[in-house]
Amino acid sequence: MENNHDIDKRFNDASKLSEEPAVFQGFDKVWAKVEEKLDTIEEKKRILPVWFPYGVAASLILGLGALYFISKNGTVENSAPLMVENSIEIHPEKKSIYTVDSTVKSNIEKEIEISKSSQKALSVAKDEAIKVPNNKSETLAVNKNEERYALGKNAYSTDEYYIKKKEANNGTIAPGKGGKWKDTLQTQNIEEVVVTEFAPKKVQAYTSSAVSVQSNYIASNTIPQALQGSIMGVQIQAYGTKRRRNDQIANKMNAINNAFSGNNQISIRGAASLKGTHEPLFVVNGEIVQRDYFNALNPKKIESVEVVKGAGASALYGSRGANGIIVIKTKRLSRKEKRRMEEIQKTISQYKQNVFDNEGYDAFEENSFELTKNQPLSTFSIDVDNASYSNIRRMINNGQTVDKNAVRVEEMINYFKYSYPQPKNNEPFSINTEYGNAPWNPTHKLLKIGLQGKNIAMDKVPASNLVFLIDVSGSMNEPNKLPLLKSSFKVLLDQLRSEDRVGIVVYAGSAGMVLPPTSAREKEKIVLALDNLQAGGSTAGGAGIELAYKLAQENFIKNGNNRVIIATDGDFNVGASSTSDIKTLIEEKRKSGVFLTCLGFGMGNYKDNTLETLADKGNGNYAYIDNLQEANKFLGKEFAGSIYTIAKDVKIQIEFNPKYVSSYRLIGYENRKLRNEDFTNDKIDAGELGSGHTVTALYEVIPAGVKSEFLPEENKLRYNKTSSEYFSDELATIKFRYKKPDGNTSTEIVQTVKNTDHSTSPDFKFATSVAWFGLVLRDSKLISKKDLNDIETLAREGKNKDEEGYRSEFIRLIESYKVIPK
Repeated sequence: MENNHDIDKRFNDASKLSEEPAVFQGFDKVWAKVEEKLDTIEEKKRILPVWFPYGVAASLILGLGALYFISKNGTVENSAPLMVENSIEIHPEKKSIYTVDSTVKSNIEKEIEISKSSQKALSVAKDEAIKVPNNKSETLAVNKNEERYALGKNAYSTDEYYIKKKEANNGTIAPGKGGKWKDTLQTQNIEEVVVTEFAPKKVQAYTSSAVSVQSNYIASNTIPQALQGSIMGVQIQAYGTKRRRNDQIANKMNAINNAFSGNNQISIRGAASLKGTHEPLFVVNGEIVQRDYFNALNPKKIESVEVVKGAGASALYGSRGANGIIVIKTKRLSRKEKRRMEEIQKTISQYKQNVFDNEGYDAFEENSFELTKNQPLSTFSIDVDNASYSNIRRMINNGQTVDKNAVRVEEMINYFKYSYPQPKNNEPFSINTEYGNAPWNPTHKLLKIGLQGKNIAMDKVPASNLVFLIDVSGSMNEPNKLPLLKSSFKVLLDQLRSEDRVGIVVYAGSAGMVLPPTSAREKEKIVLALDNLQAGGSTAGGAGIELAYKLAQENFIKNGNNRVIIATDGDFNVGASSTSDIKTLIEEKRKSGVFLTCLGFGMGNYKDNTLETLADKGNGNYAYIDNLQEANKFLGKEFAGSIYTIAKDVKIQIEFNPKYVSSYRLIGYENRKLRNEDFTNDKIDAGELGSGHTVTALYEVIPAGVKSEFLPEENKLRYNKTSSEYFSDELATIKFRYKKPDGNTSTEIVQTVKNTDHSTSPDFKFATSVAWFGLVLRDSKLISKKDLNDIETLAREGKNKDEEGYRSEFIRLIESYKVIPK
């Protein structure tokens, strides 16, 4: 034993604190056990400070001696050992494990009598106890007010400042942690104390996920090296690349990646976009809440509900509003809530004013009822366009009030496909009719006329000569314009074959050719030309059309599919820019035999009227691309019908039998109506039908003998006579005229409709629900029922299989429109 005299001195000093002689029975045995334990410490642990173990022994003996000198006036019953906390510092750089197991056990059996002299019991504070497990799974602790053990760099150390003196805390007891007073006026026998050093554990933590992705596991049609590079939290490298120490290959990988930065980009999406949920953000009185809170709101206390989507939602809450925002205002608001709601409404109003007020739509009046006796004939051109539906969808999804002039009911109906049979006898289309009830006017009937275009296999489709005419003016510098346009054309490129050719013409302040006609087998070359396009400048649309048609004519394929595909927001402001100028220009160009497809993009300055004129007068079709899903539908799934024409100048003329039909009106097609004499005039332009396309038209009929508030007044004609008695079972006769894509002479088909025809098919119900919704959006004055719940119910009845989900989306659109302020 070293420095035993120091321990003896401390013990003697402690013993002198008592008024009575220190009589400690069994002291020699206790001290012998202490020495035995201390002597067993291995030599390698002598790196500890030499005085440390003696300090431990002295403190323990001092504590036992103090217990002995307590007054003998009363007997204190033994209770469970009370373990108190000590502060332990752990230095993680230590790799060795030190364990000091100091066990002191006393068998004090003699009764301790408390002296009559007023000695205050020793207070044992148990403030901030930390629990430490021993080898018997028991919980132990060390009191920092008695002794503090600290693990130094090489060994333990004891700070004498923390050794509790007898005079300390013999008066007022301090409150424990949390401000609660603890009962510490108890004297207890310490049966066993074990102090164990914990080995430091090395832990590696990441502030973000670190994932290594090998390019051969990623499906890509581009060069694998385009995936190389390093991104925060994610490392992407070519398959087979081995990581070397300290990422020495990082610079090389980044250099390779930079070479492809122009046309091969990697998108890293956040967790919010990968949840698989489209939950909107709920805002009640200006504060974001959970869906449960929203669902629990009392409807009677809600003053208004508004849906905000798109850029408006981003302006309010950034990426958190990616799935839209539902803004709820209750009837009773605090001052703070009123201020918040005023700010939100200000942002919403400003956004709507800036974004939507400059869009262009042609005003038109809906078709009225005609008296059959005065006008039994109705003539119109078919329309396969569907731009109106996707444009309305964009407005509703953005929480915008729908402009009624943007609603063309026939384009809404024709957005959807119906189960019509394929044509027979080598004819380009089949004719299908159904007759049923009109839900918005219960006493009226509906006649549905459907055309089904013949499906042509892709290997039998003629070669294509396509010219992409792309607007790269400054107005196209928006995420939903030029970037979406590029992605859409890439979808189209995936459908082309090696015999198909693609040229690219662009226009801004002037027009120019970016890519001469190039085989679709050189896809990478075409994609590179698209990716290099940048927006800027004014819009010389007329010059672009001139150059695009010139390029298409110079590379004209006889008996092939020659087409210009224009992609723009329709905002022409240089050269031929007015609607009349565009109409004259495009009517001249259609004589070349080149067809036209118009793709509309964007919002704010979107000019629907310009693109509709181009499509109607240029032997073309028209679609509005509001997202990549729509691009996949129109240019992917419906590619053949959108690009390959099987019949042109298709006209329909229907003659109603006055015996059964008192009055009628055509639903939609206001811009496609023709004079009756134009039906047989082959010089009159009409609509085109594509491969596999369907066209649907609805007539609302007031049956003979039915009294209706919408029935026109009858003009009595002196010389009018009918011969309907000879056709007593016919409701109407339908005539169709069409030309082959390269022909100039029409062919006529005739089909009759029986008065006994009735229908409740899913297609009939769904087409009717779409027309009904369109009439409500247009605020039609010719319908008596406008309940959106009834429309939704009818749409659900006609949903049928809906394998592609478009009908389900329509039902969701009705639900979204319900909450938009009208």
